[in-house]
Amino acid sequence: MQKLFGSSGIRGVVNDFLTPELAGNIGSASASYFNAKKAVVGRDTRLSGLMIEQALISGLVSCGVDVKHLDIVPTPVLAYLTKILSADVGFMLTASHNPAQYNGIKIFDNNGLSVSYEQQKDIEARINEKKYILANWKKIGRTANLSSLSKYLEMVKKTIQIKKKWSLIIDHGCGATFDIGTKLFQNYGLDVTVLNGQPDGTFPGRRSEPDKESLKFLSQVAKTLKADIGIAFDGDGDRVAFITGNGKFVDFDIVLAAFAGYVLRKAGGGVLVTNVEASMCFEKIANDFNGKVVRTKVGDVYLSEAIKRHNAIFGGEPCGAWIHPQFHLCPDGPLSGVLLLKALEEENKTLEEFIAPIPRFTILRKNIFCSNDTKNKVIHLFNREIQKNFIDSIKISTIDGIRVSLDNGWILIRASGTEPLIRLTVEGESLKIAENILERGIKLIKGKIEE
Repeated sequence: MQKLFGSSGIRGVVNDFLTPELAGNIGSASASYFNAKKAVVGRDTRLSGLMIEQALISGLVSCGVDVKHLDIVPTPVLAYLTKILSADVGFMLTASHNPAQYNGIKIFDNNGLSVSYEQQKDIEARINEKKYILANWKKIGRTANLSSLSKYLEMVKKTIQIKKKWSLIIDHGCGATFDIGTKLFQNYGLDVTVLNGQPDGTFPGRRSEPDKESLKFLSQVAKTLKADIGIAFDGDGDRVAFITGNGKFVDFDIVLAAFAGYVLRKAGGGVLVTNVEASMCFEKIANDFNGKVVRTKVGDVYLSEAIKRHNAIFGGEPCGAWIHPQFHLCPDGPLSGVLLLKALEEENKTLEEFIAPIPRFTILRKNIFCSNDTKNKVIHLFNREIQKNFIDSIKISTIDGIRVSLDNGWILIRASGTEPLIRLTVEGESLKIAENILERGIKLIKGKIEE
């Protein structure tokens, strides 16, 4: 059976993997699985978005589903509105941080929660078997445009009060947050300067992924204009990155741990959720504030499920995807930006001061090309030889890939859920230690690929 879902929905190169035909089949299969009568659909700014959207909607309508079309909207807003508008299912057309030639489809249930692994399997089976419940021609669905973004804006403004007149530089990267992401902060009367605020699916201003390299210009502008903080989003707005007032990119792991510590202090303890790639500083902060850490596979669906299952107070991945369960269960970049400002305001700190207490370790990452057909086999071969190559291991986890804990760090080796890559993540108590662990991992993986 063809495997469609990765760690964050269905994603691939347009008209190679993700075709209009496949999009239509996904719509029909999802409608049939959920026995849906009402759906909401949104998309990011990618050039292929309208084409894939129309094909998906055709599949939904053919099964008698009435579709509310939200146009360009961030993923977290689509997920939130799926629940608020009482839809049976929601669809976001996005490839998130991937390059412009990619697109994808994320599916949400009526609670705004990403479809589970079991639900994914059923939808995939229906597509492979062409098991759709088509409507009589008189009962096909109807479509209508819907503008409900104000519901999201009102929810945030009503729930979170910001009093300080912050000076912000916001970089939308020409993605889906270009409109609502700006309005969200302007609603508080803040001093907002916008970069890459025009919707453009070719992402001409910078890469869609908001990392240190792609945000160099934002860093320069934040420093030059003496802003309090810089905030950047990825293509669909489920990730956020931060720049300090002096123009320094804030490491994802560090700000994630700092905000988790703030949430724990306010709550007096609780469960935090992160994935197997996050820094060990997460546990150290949790231990300081009566917290417990649950680690999951990489992917927001696994985070969301674990947050719900453990009644966690916060969860996030070290890529800027933060989930705030008191609002909803989808990673939300713009909401995370507002909540971080609230945290800084309550503690009367700059961003630099806020992150200062977090212990620093060295994290190194390396991607090694490996075809989708063989990457999982390579991981299996690596697993068989862990003890021989990492005799200093003290704990081995196979939650997602293979995470080997050592006495002075750890290494995680996993197959990418969205690309033909094997991802290596290493953390060590020093740069020298991290480099040594990474070198050992690279040598072993490359040897297995060549076998």
